[in-house]
This record gives sequence, structure tokens and C-alpha cells, in this order.
Amino acid sequence: MAIISKKKVPYKVGDKLRRLLHKYGKEIAIPLQYQDLCRFIGATTLYDRQGNDTLWVSVYYSESDQEYIFTSLRQIYAHLKIAGNLSVIDHLYIDRIDLCTYGNTKPFRVRIVNKVNDNFDYFYVKVADASRIYGMELEDILSPNRVRYLLHKDTLIEEHILGIPADQFIRTHLSDVNKIRLAKEFVKFNERCFVRLLGDMHSSNFVIDTTPDFEEMHYRIRAIDFDQQSYEGRKSIYLPQYFKQNNPIIELGYDVLTPESVRQYQLEERSLMANRLRTSRYVLKDVMEVMLQDTIAPQENVDQLKEELARHYKRDEFLKCKNMGEVLKVSLKQLFR
Repeated sequence: MAIISKKKVPYKVGDKLRRLLHKYGKEIAIPLQYQDLCRFIGATTLYDRQGNDTLWVSVYYSESDQEYIFTSLRQIYAHLKIAGNLSVIDHLYIDRIDLCTYGNTKPFRVRIVNKVNDNFDYFYVKVADASRIYGMELEDILSPNRVRYLLHKDTLIEEHILGIPADQFIRTHLSDVNKIRLAKEFVKFNERCFVRLLGDMHSSNFVIDTTPDFEEMHYRIRAIDFDQQSYEGRKSIYLPQYFKQNNPIIELGYDVLTPESVRQYQLEERSLMANRLRTSRYVLKDVMEVMLQDTIAPQENVDQLKEELARHYKRDEFLKCKNMGEVLKVSLKQLFR
């Protein structure tokens, strides 16, 4: 069982990482900071459709603050989605701003609505953390998923990742799924997290995106929390199979998959990751050059992880690593062995 005993320490975004993000158009000037959203004057509990407490609260602001905050958020949405084209935001309005009361970073979630057709979208305003940024960059490069975000000073803007939260999916959908397809996708997700060292993927930190196929349902598992990118020292933290919250999906896999098919899906995902790495090798090179010079984990975590990975892969190359960037670099090299 994988258990995280200590709260993760956030890491400041350094100058070299900022320059990299500026190079790729991800660090821009925006009119509002995370602290501006903290000036709310009241909050109400947010319930889901079944009347259950979501552990989010909807916040509201004084009349003088609200106009500035809502206008700024509409502009930020334009930067996030359409490269800052403000000509199309007149028909958008901010319907609600929610604050997460249980997360480490207390993110704000903004619900923005198209007044023409009532279609809505979400995006998030968070305190910037270098680990999270590296995690999103690696997700964008090494997974089949794209991630959009922006940085300004110490504020991080993230798009909403579509999908059914896995803990909810387990409660309400698991009895009516294509077991083989879902189990296969979890094996591939498990392999992806382990190779790129994304930790803490229990069922509250990933979603399941369902797409109807012409005969069956297709599933894709997507991470939504990247705070634990290359941070923990224990190898098991990077393997979703060891989190008890994921046991219902894991047990489903035991019922329908053989060891041979599991191995096949693991090799498939490693091959896909290797191809993605080749395609995006220049971007990855830039990211790794910065990460190799950055500190995003305590040294004792680095020492523990490199020793456990050296035993796992039977490769002493891990033991020479001095920081998490070097550990990740050697881990990615295993895709080509």
C-alpha cells in the first residue's frame, strides 16, 4: 500500500524555468493574481446534485472587487483558450468561483458561461509550484493528453481536464463497463506514471474520460494533479496499483487480464512513450536542461528513490544521480533498453 505521510513542500518557480516558459509562450502578463481571489467576503457550501457536500465552497466578493475580478477572469480565459483574443469574450460571464477547502494549495475553480447558449467551462487559479509545472510539461510531452496552462509571477492558471473523477466513477459506473478495456487503460496509465515519475495517483487525482466507439466504449485515464512529480522517495508512490483507493479497478483487472496481456500492454505503452519522446525531443531537451539544475525534492527522497529504482531495473546508473532531474533522465532512458 502506498501512503504519503508528509505534506508536500511547494517549490518556487526559478528564473531558468520562467525563461523556458516565456520561450514557449506560457509565461505572460495577466491582470489578476491568486491573492486577489482571496479577498472574498463570504462563502457558501457547494453541494452536488445528490445533495452531498463537495468540500468546495462558492465564494463571493464586494461589489467594488467583483467587477474587476470578473473582468480580469474573462480576459485570462481568453489568454488560456484563444491566445488572448479579447474580441470574443463579450458574450461570456463568470457564473461562480469555488474554493477547494481540502487541497494542499487551496485552488480556485472558475465557472465561465456562454450567455448565448448557456454552455459552460471551468479553469483554475492556483499558487505556482515548480513540481506541478514540470509535471504538466511531462504530461504534455509523454502522454496522449495535452495540457494548457499559463504562469504569471506566483500565479498558475490551468484549464479544466474533462472526465469523470475516478472515485466517483468507481462508485457509480464500475458495474457497467467494458472490463477489459478499462483494465487495459489502467495498466497503461500505471506504466506511464512510473516511467515519468508522477506520484500520488489515487482515485481522487485522476479522471476517466469515456468515448463511445462504434461498438464499445473507449476509456482514457488522465491525471489531474501534478504536484507529486518527481518528489517522493518511495518507488511505490509512483505506481497507482499500490493505492488502496484504486483497488476496485485493480481487482477488475485480476478478473480479466493474464500476466501475458499485462506485460503486452506495458510494452505497448513504453513503445508509445518512446515515440512521443522522439517526436518532442527538442522540447523535452529544453525541459530536462532546466530540471537537471533545479531542486524539487529533499535530498533524502532523491537518495531513497535512486536506490529503489537501481534495484528495480538492476542498473547502477541510478546510483550516480544527484537530483530528481537526473533520476528522471535515467528513468526515461529505460524506454530504449
